[in-house]
Amino acid sequence: MEQTTMFAAEAPQPLAARMRPNSLEEFAGQKHLLGEGKVLRRLIESDSISSMIFWGPPGVGKTTLARIIAQKTRSQFIDFSAVTSGIKEIRQVMLKAEENRIFGQRTIVFVDEIHRFNKAQQDAFLPFVEKGSIILIGATTENPSFEVNGALLSRCKVFVLQSLTSEDLVALMDRALHDPRGFGSQQVIMPEKMLEAIAAFANGDARSALSTLEMVVLNGDTDGHTVTITPETLEQCTSKKSLLYDKSGEEHYNLISALHKSMRNSDPDAAVYWLARMLEAGEDPLYVARRVTRFASEDIGLADSRALEVAVAAYQACHYIGMPECTVHLTHAVVYMAMAPKSNALYTAYGAARKDALTQLAEPVPLVIRNAPTTLMQNLKYGEGYQYAHDTKEKLTNMQCLPDSLVGREYYKPTDQGLEARYKERLEQIKAWKKEHT
Repeated sequence: MEQTTMFAAEAPQPLAARMRPNSLEEFAGQKHLLGEGKVLRRLIESDSISSMIFWGPPGVGKTTLARIIAQKTRSQFIDFSAVTSGIKEIRQVMLKAEENRIFGQRTIVFVDEIHRFNKAQQDAFLPFVEKGSIILIGATTENPSFEVNGALLSRCKVFVLQSLTSEDLVALMDRALHDPRGFGSQQVIMPEKMLEAIAAFANGDARSALSTLEMVVLNGDTDGHTVTITPETLEQCTSKKSLLYDKSGEEHYNLISALHKSMRNSDPDAAVYWLARMLEAGEDPLYVARRVTRFASEDIGLADSRALEVAVAAYQACHYIGMPECTVHLTHAVVYMAMAPKSNALYTAYGAARKDALTQLAEPVPLVIRNAPTTLMQNLKYGEGYQYAHDTKEKLTNMQCLPDSLVGREYYKPTDQGLEARYKERLEQIKAWKKEHT
């Protein structure tokens, strides 16, 4: 629960706290929820909110949005931390909320990091949510489907908040430079390119962007009236060299291409270098992990099926712990991909099948492999002659599964690389058996 002291007013607030939006108009990002006519905005403006969960990465405004809702709806607002509070504190807050309800005052209880509460703690909210003593707004960086009790989750609407775009962050920082709550009383000379660099460094996190901006301005060169920000100051405050780049621009695609092709060429040193270039430039580690996961099947496939497992595990690790700790997990995955045997047989198989699927859309499913759940379908000979492979000694049948016009078509053509050589041998045995029993 939020507590203050008699000295709180004397303590200088950080820039992120001073620039906290007071209205939906000031709120940055989340246009998919708060744009004109969007669902959450309509609920707020019509004062029709109910209990909800905000799910999103750090620094996207979950707490701020809850405070704006409380102001907009004229509700009592209680800030509650799942890190420092237990069942005793929950019950105290609930009793206060029940008193407010009796006197006609609604209470919004905001629970930050609600996923940190155990089942018993989460269950303590249930009766008060059910009878309307409180409107619960929970915030979490974890998937609520796994981290919030089903009974509580079923009573809450989940809203997914997205990372702020570079444009959102630049606008936010620009306002901080001109707003009296920020540095509006000073003249700060800072090119927009530097704001874009901080935005890239912050990686969608408004709190990080404003904190970095504050550090940069406080360490800028000043003559008493004007503060000038130099590239050296920016570099020192971000611990980054001039690697920052526009994530939506050409260099973004150049670097991911370099990483992909270095792994394909089995060059672990080059792959790790390009990985470092991207991460140290502020690239989203989950984006890199997704590209590595694609690579695992596109360029390795059945030559080493473990590659896909390693890639998915790396993605999960990045999701759990984030930067900078997850750099080692991505290095693990990238080096594994570079060293693994290569095969694009799955990629080419789907490409060939896709071409036929798009050009021969009207090909009927053979009757023998259709389901026949109704008498009509049985009378139409759906499923007639179906052979159950598990009933045979070889676990094989000569049943036709492709449409008539595609009989004999081959899409998957395994290579001799790595473990795929075994699949190639197995496929040759299967085809030989079917040819013999046709």
